[in-house]
Amino acid sequence: MRSALRKGRDTRGTMMALDGETETSDAALLARYAAGEQAAARALTFRHAPRVLALARRMLGDPAEAEDVAQETLLRMWKIAPEWREEARLSTWLYRVASNLCVDRLRRRREQGIDGAAEIADGAATAQEGLEARDRAGALRAALARLPDRQRAAIVLRHFEERPNPEIAEILGLSVEAVESLLARGRRALAERLSPRRSELGFADD
Repeated sequence: MRSALRKGRDTRGTMMALDGETETSDAALLARYAAGEQAAARALTFRHAPRVLALARRMLGDPAEAEDVAQETLLRMWKIAPEWREEARLSTWLYRVASNLCVDRLRRRREQGIDGAAEIADGAATAQEGLEARDRAGALRAALARLPDRQRAAIVLRHFEERPNPEIAEILGLSVEAVESLLARGRRALAERLSPRRSELGFADD
């Protein structure tokens, strides 16, 4: 299954091979997978695995744990393929499953006494960006890691995954008003820790 995740970040050859599937709906691909077509599974993995993995990495701060969550999320997608309804949105369902799995792991960490302030990897800082960029990224990771689970999920979905508030509400099983409250509290908490850098880190109010 780890190799399946890597297919979502594959080379140009794989991109060309899947090019014909870019206009195929998720529901159609799920139906084809349920009928035994493995090419449909590859297309779905290529389409959705990178963003599911990115969400898990930002939530958990542990690449190995994030891959486990992404694998479990994809496994659940394969299991529900035969019953998938055309009107449902697969990306929202995947974000919901992945965020719930991440929250479960974060809760287990606390129960086991593991430091909940692990780094949240964003994959953005590189050696070329220099010490200043790495310092900003590190400050943001540390601040995010100290947010309550639901606030962290809302912030990651809104500001990193760029999901609209109504979709975040569906993902988290909350009302739009509750999501707005989570975002407001999360931004305030980040502002307290990052006030000199709030604007440059992209956490100004919407």
